[in-house]
Amino acid sequence: MTTQATLPRPAKPLARLRDPAWYQTYGVYAAVAALLLFNALFTEHFMTADNLRTQLVQVAPIVIVALGMALVIGTEGIDLSVGSTMALAAALLPLYLGYGLIPALLIALLAGAVVGAINGTLVSLVGLQPIVATLALFVGGRGLALVMADGQLKQIVNPDILALGTGSFLGIPLVVLIAGVLALAVAFLVQRTTFGRQIVAIGGNRAAAGLSGLPVRRVLTGVYILCGTMAALAGILATARLTASDPSSLGTLMELSAITAVVVGGTPLNGGSIRVLGTVAGALLMQLLRATLVKHDLPDSTAQIAQAAIIIAAVYIARERRSR
Repeated sequence: MTTQATLPRPAKPLARLRDPAWYQTYGVYAAVAALLLFNALFTEHFMTADNLRTQLVQVAPIVIVALGMALVIGTEGIDLSVGSTMALAAALLPLYLGYGLIPALLIALLAGAVVGAINGTLVSLVGLQPIVATLALFVGGRGLALVMADGQLKQIVNPDILALGTGSFLGIPLVVLIAGVLALAVAFLVQRTTFGRQIVAIGGNRAAAGLSGLPVRRVLTGVYILCGTMAALAGILATARLTASDPSSLGTLMELSAITAVVVGGTPLNGGSIRVLGTVAGALLMQLLRATLVKHDLPDSTAQIAQAAIIIAAVYIARERRSR
């Protein structure tokens, strides 16, 4: 006969709110919902279709870069060169548009892949720390982009390129649609492919992954190539939306925005896990936060301080979860 003492006790709903794992998994979605509710109640004209469309268009390049960054962080790495890669792709785009749209796009994307291959080689073969390996192209990549562009802003008049930034399909902006498709593709890669499982395994324990026969060097190089290619794509889309190639400013601080989106979205900096939907939500949270503060006439510096506070909170929650 089962006594009352042996029956499982029902979980207390409020107990979950004291669990760091809950905040790391669901906190970003709760924050996005709370911010949308706040704007619906207290920010005039924020929840209109036009404004929400604008917010999605603005956050799309950040989402694309953050998805690549999430793959890198999943291997316990980091890529500081994504902003410079965006600038490099933007500088190459107008130089090769005379050969046609497709060649220009392929060359710009190839440049991102080459940057990623260099980073991946330095990390996987040379054995440099990711932050050191990618710092070189963080500095040199933008310098190379400025040399290619002669240090000048160049207007983009090609209608096919401009359509990427301003066009839509079934009422959805193309940049948003591309970001959404990439998010689904990365989610499929992480959850349903051998390559994705290898990324997570290497991030969890690189030494053990190597001993078990996983192609650690090839996977690491491939991850950085994907990250560089996505950054180049984001540079192309940002150039199309701005109707100009400006390597001096395009992608500035993008690496910080991408890392923030990944960390706030619940992906731990020590690797072994990748939260794709959380990364998208993290990027959206940062965009909505900045837009909210601007709508309430607060300076951009306030948004940066708030962003820093959110990063610290996310890292603290992740550390508390690991310590339990």
